[in-house]
Amino acid sequence: MSESFEPKIVAFLCNWCSYAGADNAGTARMESPANILPIRVMCSGRVSPEMVMRAFRAGADGVLVLGCHIGDCHYVNGNHRTIKRMPLVRNLLGYIGINPDRLRLDWVSSAEAPKFVQVTTEFVDAVRALGPIAEEMAQ
Repeated sequence: MSESFEPKIVAFLCNWCSYAGADNAGTARMESPANILPIRVMCSGRVSPEMVMRAFRAGADGVLVLGCHIGDCHYVNGNHRTIKRMPLVRNLLGYIGINPDRLRLDWVSSAEAPKFVQVTTEFVDAVRALGPIAEEMAQ
């Protein structure tokens, strides 16, 4: 693995909480990884297994799904759907030979800009340690 490997991370961000948290982090000029490609979704509950798999097929080294905290979903129970769905997606990833640690689910509210920076930084570091997904798939 090359020392200069910088992972490509696709991040699905809930419009009402996580995307606003990312925006607030930027407004506050907090440093967050440039590796993140943010994709705004109305609710984390709208992130389907197909969307996650499509991100990996498109070359993502990792996929991050960030939503509202449980009980704070703008759509009442969208994040309940997410919390049930993502473990199934992780199992699917393992089944097809992708390390399930390349997918992370977390909760970040609009008032948690520092947490957005922390979660994204931790995930980029974790995926960087895993190496390029192409190397993993070649084994």
